[in-house]
Amino acid sequence: MEPVSLDIDTIQQPPADPLPFARSYQLEALEKALKQNTIVFLETGSGKTLIATMLLRSYAHLLRKPSRFIAVFLVPEVLLASQQAGAVRMHTDMNVGVYWGDMGVDFWDAATWKQEILKHEVLVMTHQIFLNGLRQGYFKLDLIKVLIFDECHHARGNHPYACIMTEFFHRELGSGHHDLPRIFGMTASLIKSKGANSESYRQQICELENIMNSKVHTCDSETVLAKFIPFSTPKFLVYEHMKIPDDVFAYLKNELGNLKAKHEVFLEKLDLSEHAAESVCSKISKVHSHLMFCLGELGVWLALQAAQFLSHSDSDSEFIAWGRVDVAGETIVKKFCWDASLVISNFVSAGCCIGDNTEADVGAGHITEKVLCLIKSLLLYRDLKDMRCIVFVERVITAVVLESLLRELLPKHSGWKTKYIAGNNSGLQSQTRHMQNEIMEEFRKGMVNIIVATSILEEGLDVQSCNLVIRFDPPTSASSFIQSRGRARMQNSDYLLMVNREDLATHARLENYLSSTEIMRRESLSHTSTPCSALQCEDEFYYVEATGAVVTLSSSISLICFYCSRLPSDGYFKPAHRYIIDKEMMTCTLHLPKGSPIQDICVEGNIKNLKQKACLEACKQLHLIGALTDNLVPDIVEEEAVTQEAGNERYDDDQPFYFPPELVSQGPQNLKAKYYCYLIELNQKFDYDVPVHDIVLVMKTELESDVLSSMGFELEVERGKLAVNLRYIGDIYLDQVQVLLCRRFQITLFKVLIDRDVNKLEELLKGLELGTGVVDYFLLPATRSRSQPSIDWAPISSVLFSCNYEDHFNCSWKENAHVVHTKGGPVCECVLQNSLVCTPHNGSLYCITGVSEDLNGMSLFKQRDGVPITYKEYYAKRHSIQLCFDREPLLKGRHIFPAQNFLIRCRKQKEKESKNAYAELPPELCDIILSPFSISTLYSYTFIPSLMHRLESLLVASNLKKMYSDHCMQNVDIPVMKVLEAITTKKCQEKFHLESLETLGDSFLKYAASQHLFKLYQNHHEGLLSIKKEKIISNAALCRRGCEHKIPGFIRSEYFNPKLWMVPGDKCGSDFLSEEPLSERRKIYIRGRREVKSKKVADVVEALIGAYLGAGGEVQALMFMDWIGIKVDFTIVPYERHFHLQAEKFVNVRYLESLLNYSFRDPSLLVEALTHGSYMLPEIPRCYQRLEFLGDAVLDYLITLHLYKEYPGMSPGLLTDLRSASVNNDCYAQSVIKGGLHEHILHNSQALHKHIVDTAKNFQKTSLASTFGWESETSFPKVLGDVIESLAGAILVDSGYNKEIVFQSIRPLLEPLITPETVRLHPARELTELCQKQSFNYKKSVSHNGKNASFTIVVEANGEIFKHTATAADKKTAKKLASREILKSLKLLASSSTTSKID
Repeated sequence: MEPVSLDIDTIQQPPADPLPFARSYQLEALEKALKQNTIVFLETGSGKTLIATMLLRSYAHLLRKPSRFIAVFLVPEVLLASQQAGAVRMHTDMNVGVYWGDMGVDFWDAATWKQEILKHEVLVMTHQIFLNGLRQGYFKLDLIKVLIFDECHHARGNHPYACIMTEFFHRELGSGHHDLPRIFGMTASLIKSKGANSESYRQQICELENIMNSKVHTCDSETVLAKFIPFSTPKFLVYEHMKIPDDVFAYLKNELGNLKAKHEVFLEKLDLSEHAAESVCSKISKVHSHLMFCLGELGVWLALQAAQFLSHSDSDSEFIAWGRVDVAGETIVKKFCWDASLVISNFVSAGCCIGDNTEADVGAGHITEKVLCLIKSLLLYRDLKDMRCIVFVERVITAVVLESLLRELLPKHSGWKTKYIAGNNSGLQSQTRHMQNEIMEEFRKGMVNIIVATSILEEGLDVQSCNLVIRFDPPTSASSFIQSRGRARMQNSDYLLMVNREDLATHARLENYLSSTEIMRRESLSHTSTPCSALQCEDEFYYVEATGAVVTLSSSISLICFYCSRLPSDGYFKPAHRYIIDKEMMTCTLHLPKGSPIQDICVEGNIKNLKQKACLEACKQLHLIGALTDNLVPDIVEEEAVTQEAGNERYDDDQPFYFPPELVSQGPQNLKAKYYCYLIELNQKFDYDVPVHDIVLVMKTELESDVLSSMGFELEVERGKLAVNLRYIGDIYLDQVQVLLCRRFQITLFKVLIDRDVNKLEELLKGLELGTGVVDYFLLPATRSRSQPSIDWAPISSVLFSCNYEDHFNCSWKENAHVVHTKGGPVCECVLQNSLVCTPHNGSLYCITGVSEDLNGMSLFKQRDGVPITYKEYYAKRHSIQLCFDREPLLKGRHIFPAQNFLIRCRKQKEKESKNAYAELPPELCDIILSPFSISTLYSYTFIPSLMHRLESLLVASNLKKMYSDHCMQNVDIPVMKVLEAITTKKCQEKFHLESLETLGDSFLKYAASQHLFKLYQNHHEGLLSIKKEKIISNAALCRRGCEHKIPGFIRSEYFNPKLWMVPGDKCGSDFLSEEPLSERRKIYIRGRREVKSKKVADVVEALIGAYLGAGGEVQALMFMDWIGIKVDFTIVPYERHFHLQAEKFVNVRYLESLLNYSFRDPSLLVEALTHGSYMLPEIPRCYQRLEFLGDAVLDYLITLHLYKEYPGMSPGLLTDLRSASVNNDCYAQSVIKGGLHEHILHNSQALHKHIVDTAKNFQKTSLASTFGWESETSFPKVLGDVIESLAGAILVDSGYNKEIVFQSIRPLLEPLITPETVRLHPARELTELCQKQSFNYKKSVSHNGKNASFTIVVEANGEIFKHTATAADKKTAKKLASREILKSLKLLASSSTTSKID
């Protein structure tokens, strides 16, 4: 091999940046690392990480942002990632990113990694992440200045460290590229093997140097390091190899063997698939092996602990990784464990207390001599202060049971606490990373004293307080010996090696390990001048020029596995590739799952790497057709990343609230201006002694006929219904004096009605002026004539009222003027009739309806306590007011009516008026505000804020409609009321809201997007289509498009509060108006800002689609979607099918066509619609998933549209209930069984077959007349519901996208369809709403037992506890059944209770 240079970048060799406390040997290593690629070989605890950190400091000037360069720090274990990142952060000021698998980095895309590289200067990660990133083109070696390998001795064979160097570094080096990173390796052991002679060491060191393209640097001798770091003292603990008594072992071996055979026989009787049975059998064998090991090596008591642990662990436990064993199989395995524990327990007495007499325990076989040796060794250190001990074992089960033993035994002799840590690759248990980190932190703090660990803790762990390491099982290699010895960091710490006295070979091997470090040091020092040799790189690979992504022969299989794992699957099959190898022909055929656009790949060549060649060829072809992206990851991974990023876009929920420009003054006020007059006709449909009067709306803008017609509706008021109508009655010209007069009148009136306060009224009226940007329209009283209506100017002019009683000396009222004294002065009594007054002493407002001639200030009235008092005495005593005119008759006053929200639905009606509504008032306490002004006029005006709020809303909706029309080339005309319904939320509490239109729009949007994607991407599988659809129809996407078109400002999302209504002409309210352009020729006003959630914006967009669909049909809906930015194509495109099959060979075509009442032009579509993914025949290259994707959308849309058209008058929200009760998997599944279609599904899954057969039997036992609703007590396989949807999709495609034909074909299977009379709420939803309404306490819990789920609901209602637990095959069904039973109990309580009404 050719020698190669290690000095990659000598021209730009950075200056050293050492730390002041660095040791001499660390500085020497740094100097070497700056000159050339280096492997630092130093003992554990010598500070290799500090050298790496100083190297990073030296390169920092090249890494600091905005530099595009980075440094990468690789670690072999997740536990080390945070530790090493912490060290870099501590000793540098660079930005450090930390990455490991559980963060989901496997599914990150190029954009995500680019952001991480832009943010950080040093990236610390596990090796596989970096290797994947290089292969996928996310990382480029020429952008990495320093590449650090922690525990670099792993760089051999197919280890990720070796792959990084051979696949990328050496290939770049061989191509003549020199802009490669500085390589820096760290290790305490240069070899991983069991070791042999010096020649073997020399060869392995040379191989490591060549792979790492680095030379080893180390100290001349251990004495150099001994000045700075403590070394643990190795000691041998020799124990006698004594197993448990032969008769006990023989008996238990025989019993456990019989037990294993018994369960394997039982397994054969179960209706399990071959694969499932193999998995269960394998797990039983593995457990049996563990128990036999424990019996032979550890003793009966520890074997019992193992059996009990395994039997009590469930599928949710962190202890057992059940792998591919399903729920039924898990139950069988646990039963075997439990039976085994019963057998073993026969040899452990019930009162046995392990450790009381350890010698006796050994004699009885409870523990072995090896275990006793461990116990005795630990107890020798019982006086050691701050004990920190790691006991290394080879097997996970050993770690588990030894922890159990030490937890029980050690507290009798010391206060030590024990825990275990084991890796994740054993197949026996799966501790979480978080749990392992917590245990290590407790160990560092002294809360845990002893850790029983597998090799996971051998490397890199920094616990400087560890003072004892015991090798319960001997190290398997020199590296393992050195690494585990290095865990003991404290001065005078011990390293104990337990050895079987009879095992001379192991003893000799361990003796060799003692000298291994010196041999490695000597060999590496003797060859420092020998250059590294160039490596021959793998010839066969596939390179993507655009990104630099690469796949080699060695990585091709894992990439194909990854690709298959991201194809659609369900509970009955997992997509996997298969090989068929012909050794004679030296060919390999690779079969990919049905979800793949490529089905078969055939290659020929060397039999040794045929599988790799087939997978590499498959990777090439999948990339060429786009199934693998340019980064060589499955297309779905990139789509998911893009979708997630789009969903994470920041949304500002502080949104404007629009006000219509039609109600705002648009220009300078002329001397005389034209106004349009509209009569607001009010018609009482109830009896009341106060009638209503019509009111004239006067405005500068002419209202469109659509808005006018929409103003005909009914209000629900306290005493009944009030019919409202708005009609044009002519126009009028008003001069500036009249305009100001009208403005003063309505401001006065509405301030009285809304604020009920006149204190600031005079000041407010003085500031009135003409101007633009003011809410400018008038609401004026009308004359009584409807045939010739006009404005009644008398009440309007009364706003200028003055106490000039001379005008009334010849008053016609009662023939003579009768002067009475008011707060403002003397007036004629007729002026007080039909006037609006205030009483300043208490701030009250009244409408005067007459005079009480028989009452005056000296008249008596009874107080609340029954004591009589005169009015004069009352005012003196209560208000300290002396009546001066106590002989003047009192006035009949009525408190003014409150201005309320009369648009609210389901108002409670009053039967009679309160006595407190009326009062007798001394005239001298009254201040006249308006006169003449009747109580009828005042009553009529209380409805005006609500009516004008409706008009404002209609005009806002009209502006939205116009804004859209401005951009639409075709004539678009839908009722403005439909637009208003679409922008009105449930929170407004009006009689209409958007829910029905949202449901309709949602179903159409889903269908439009699905059919578009289905036709556009004919090679994409269902999973990828679903993600692409999500990008179109997700709430985040709809919200974004809505915001781009200013939809949030139009949304009506708040309950109308009359106090916040903008009084026309009131400058105070108008000050908040600001202009907002809608288009080049259209503007609107912003009256304020409010919170609008993103989902609400998305809901409104869907409702607007529903509005245009419902009123204008699909063409109008598609035009609106196009404007909002949703581009879908309804053009019919042929469905490309590059295969031919005889449908009759697989399904009964004629029978199925008669059942569906449809004849297929292409019967292969029928076969595809009935083919499950588990049916792996190559003649049928596709399963039903794509057709299901399309059929799901079309059925949802067809049923929703049918319900919407069939029941046009339904209340908002009812359509949603009808849809959810009839468009769901259970309904479809029942229809499939009812029609017998389940017998025609093509599949190859025993589990699915069993589930379908059981479901069909259970269904036949029920007497359900319909398939909709929530009455079924059975859980249905999703596959059954999928088939209805896939058949609908097949018919849609085959018929040329004729939706009516689809509905005609599928509808008979779904009959009878749901109606408003037959709909029932889902029990879970009904119970939740009931508990919320009645404030009942609701609690729930769920548990899994074997193959079933149990759902428990507890409700506390009126002091009583209602509890029910339901068990079913799945959680959803169990929840439904439990909710139904609780509802029955609550309704029974309601019917028997006379004091509480629940239902």
